[in-house]
Amino acid sequence: MINYYIKMLVIVFLLINCSQKNKEHKTIAWNQKEEILKKTNPPKFKDIDFNIINYGAKGDNKFDNNTIINKVILECNKSGGGKVIIPSGMFLCNGPINLKSNVNLYLKEGATIKFGTNSNYYLPVVLTRFEGIECYNYSPLIRAFEEENISITGKGTFDAQASIDNWWNWCGSKPDGWKKGMPSQLDSAGVPLLRKMNQNNVPVEKRIFGKGHYLRPNFFQPLRCKNILLSGVTFLNSPMWFIHPVESENIIIKGVTVTGDGPNNDGCDPESCKDVLIEDCYFKTGDDCIAIKSGRNNDGRKIGKPSENIIIRNCKMEDGHGGVVIGSEISGGCKNIFVEDCKMDSPYLLRAIRIKTNMHRGGTVENIYVRNVKIGEVSEAILKINLKYDSSGEGSAGNYLPIVKNIFFVNVTSEKSKYGLFVEGLPESKIKNITLQNCNFKNVKKGNIVNNTDGIVFNESYMNNIPLQFKQNNNGK
Repeated sequence: MINYYIKMLVIVFLLINCSQKNKEHKTIAWNQKEEILKKTNPPKFKDIDFNIINYGAKGDNKFDNNTIINKVILECNKSGGGKVIIPSGMFLCNGPINLKSNVNLYLKEGATIKFGTNSNYYLPVVLTRFEGIECYNYSPLIRAFEEENISITGKGTFDAQASIDNWWNWCGSKPDGWKKGMPSQLDSAGVPLLRKMNQNNVPVEKRIFGKGHYLRPNFFQPLRCKNILLSGVTFLNSPMWFIHPVESENIIIKGVTVTGDGPNNDGCDPESCKDVLIEDCYFKTGDDCIAIKSGRNNDGRKIGKPSENIIIRNCKMEDGHGGVVIGSEISGGCKNIFVEDCKMDSPYLLRAIRIKTNMHRGGTVENIYVRNVKIGEVSEAILKINLKYDSSGEGSAGNYLPIVKNIFFVNVTSEKSKYGLFVEGLPESKIKNITLQNCNFKNVKKGNIVNNTDGIVFNESYMNNIPLQFKQNNNGK
């Protein structure tokens, strides 16, 4: 009996010690957020305007303005920078817009740029990433490559006009317009060719796609850029992912509206980026609202750039597969993510916070901080972590153990969900250090599923008005 009490005292001591260390960790981390904010500064531009109307542009929804818009951007760049103005009107643009250094592309209220949907407009192919893998493919609709001090601002709209009649049906899904006999992104054997090239380490310069391969382009992709501001504008109906900065830094995305319910219509996917602020934005998407990524499998490990130092605050998420998601292309790792003062609410929003990876992707995900988030309804879970994720048929087994640790929730509330926590670690890689402080989950239908974790702390947190208690199955069954 004495040994029993000694064991119980040791357990209590360890729990108190763990809780104290987690509290200290959280305090240090939220202080770190202020240091990140100091590094996210908007670019500055010369006070010179270049109005596209003065160069022959027409906002009549008939005239193709693509050549003129790019000509004006280039002239602005060569003159040392300034503001390229898109006035009120409907400006057809049959091809990509190429942003250049020191240029602020400004859409006035009432201005809409409508992109043509003929895929040939987005040739020749350019270096890009498709689902975390490097290749040469159709150009993003708005592209910047190795530029500095770039901006898209104003109150206007970009409309890609994607639908089940054009880009979306390439995904191979019948609900999205695909019919038997139509092409898709799969090869003749039903396997994505680009994924095989990644697996076999085919050199990037030999990964030539574009015409005949049906890999949809992203909407806005700054690749290897610095000092980026995206503010106030609206994006509609992307072919695939909407906002996709890659290997870039010092990024501010503020007051942007993203709406599109197509397949893989992720709202904002910073990939292998650092020092990012996403605030005051609205997302209603056909896939993840925000998905943080860092490359897929071999490419992610080879490039080796994690996504880090990302702040997401005061955003509203409605429809989508997840509110704030990490993965699944996360092989380069992810750390120091701060989510606060956001609202998530829709019966068509599946999860609030989600981490997804597997033993093909691997990657280390650490230091995820969430506080003051109000969740109305989500259809599955408030927090979902899955280390056995598989949506592409590659299976969840592999040779690269994913590591997930240090997840902190403070003052997160929800009104309705199927699960509170849905956490699936691996026997050989347990999810470490999850802390919930002052959280309250109401109307949870099926409680929690927690498998293969190491260190969960519930402080003054409730589910269905009952204090949250820790129960798990470490056998992974």
